Amino acid sequence: MNRKFTGRVISVDVETVTLPNGHQFELEMIQHPGGAAVVVLDGQGRVCLLRQYRHVAEQWLWELPAGKIEQDEAPLVTAQRELVEEAGVSAKQWHDLGKILTSPGIFKEVIYLYLAQDITHTAVMHEEEEQIEIEWVDFEQALNWAKNGKIVDAKTLIGLFRAAGSVDPDQ
Repeated sequence: MNRKFTGRVISVDVETVTLPNGHQFELEMIQHPGGAAVVVLDGQGRVCLLRQYRHVAEQWLWELPAGKIEQDEAPLVTAQRELVEEAGVSAKQWHDLGKILTSPGIFKEVIYLYLAQDITHTAVMHEEEEQIEIEWVDFEQALNWAKNGKIVDAKTLIGLFRAAGSVDPDQ
């Protein structure tokens, strides 16, 4: 493996890869520590969505509270930390919704998804690099936004649909 770039969040490596059929080639891989995202539901059946400006996408996106796993941090701890920092919420009940691979042809990033309920509001701690608006949206409305293309962020789409299939959002 040959490291080509190291940045604040990612690094880029080039590795000689051998496929199961024996074919070899050079593959560029983006190393990322991974992340965690949270579908958080309140007692009124609403989900917390963040309207966040993303420069790379050149637009405002609807997203779940989420963030990067810090060194030696468990994914659930990341989810709990990010929920407080981005949404100003802590939760007592946590359910694992599995993990997703964001773009496995080039990224070594795994995002762990969680459902959080039984919430308490806390202080928000947005970072300077974040421009975020917090919205509480009826869960069924959020699912409709996911279906009709208003929500385009992959982790948010998958998180919402997995939450819809695992727990009654009105609990």
